[in-house]
Formats: sequence, structure tokens, C-alpha cells
Amino acid sequence: MKIGILQTGQAPDGLRGAHGDYPDFFQRLLAGRGLDFRNYHVEALEFPDTVRDADGWLITGSRHGAYEDHPFIAPLEAFIRDAYAASVPLVGICFGHQIIAQALGGKVEKYASGWSIGAQDYDFGGETLTLNAWHQDQVTQRPPVAEVAATNGFCENAALIYPGHAYTVQAHPEFDDAFVNGLIETRARGVVPDDLQERARARMGGRRDNAVIADRIADFFHAMQTARQGAA
Repeated sequence: MKIGILQTGQAPDGLRGAHGDYPDFFQRLLAGRGLDFRNYHVEALEFPDTVRDADGWLITGSRHGAYEDHPFIAPLEAFIRDAYAASVPLVGICFGHQIIAQALGGKVEKYASGWSIGAQDYDFGGETLTLNAWHQDQVTQRPPVAEVAATNGFCENAALIYPGHAYTVQAHPEFDDAFVNGLIETRARGVVPDDLQERARARMGGRRDNAVIADRIADFFHAMQTARQGAA
């Protein structure tokens, strides 16, 4: 199954050599699950010709806000709406989660309560999963077509399911602790409160349920492909 990765940002220059860029993170996360990948750097306005150029689309994280005025935002929102209308499956992570919600009628804001970084526990329908987060923006109003798939006390819309269309997660299942520590060193100082940085460091080395989310992403893509083939 061919998945197009829509890259909406880049890993910090100082971390890219050791960790790769964001598409590399997702290829590692989803390896061995029957998916092949092609990257489109949409932040640089490299877009697919049509939503049918892949069997599904994955939108990465970004340091940009979904509500900001960048040249790639409007065409990406149009692409999301076209893919949704054509029932081509969408997966969004962090910024991807936010931009899909915004494109389909939800609201994204810089959250008044601030940042979430490092290991966070989420309630996925009664199952607690621990994932690394790195965000200040979040979906404060979900679209009418979306259902909550995960939540916690800080982030009400921590994961959303758009039945038959999209699956999105606010946290970063593609981030390991080494990369989060690198973000603290390169992006947090003077921006993220010191106590949150220390709290994030204190939880490093614990369990992360990245593989669980990887399985759910792959299962979503494969289920959508099976459904389309059955309808053909």
C-alpha cells in the first residue's frame, strides 16, 4: 500500500544528522507493516498532482501553527478536503492532527494553559497509552464529523477518528526520548517553562506505546484499502 507523506516541517538542523527528518521518523515507526512511502515536502509547496497519487496520506508535525498565514496552508487544507470527499484515507500527527481538524470545520488555537512536552498519558477508550508530546497548539473545537478517540485532562481532543476517512493523533508516536531531549536542548530554552522541561526529563526511559499507535495507523490504512476494494 502506497502512503504519501506530506511533510509540513523539518527537524531542527542540529538534530537532523543523528535522527533524520520527519518523513524518516514515520518510515521507521511504520516499518514492517505492509506500507511503502513517498515524501512530498508541502511546506516547500511540493504537492501531489491529485489525491489519487497514493492510497493514503500521512501529514507530519510542524513548528508552524495551522492558523498561521503560510503559503502552504490553504492548498493543504484544500487537499485535505478533496481527499476526504474522495474517501482517500488521511492520518495526521500533531500539526497534521490540527490541520485536518481545521480544514474540516474545527478550531485550532494556542492553548491558554500552555505547553505539553515529553511523556503524557492518554485515555484511548479506557486503555491508558503513554506517548511523547510536543505542542502548545491544540484542537479546541473538533469538527462535527469527528469523534474523540483519546483524551486527557490537558488535551480534550487528543486523538480523533473521522469514520471512514481519517485518524489523527495530537501526540508524537514517532518521537523517542532521545529526540525529545534534543528538542528540549534546541527549542525549549526560554520558550517552555523550566518545570515542564524537568518533568519531561524525569519521565524519560519509561514505557512508550509508539508501536501500539503504529499498529493502529497501519490497520486504519489497510482497512480503508480493503473497504475501497470491496466497493469497487
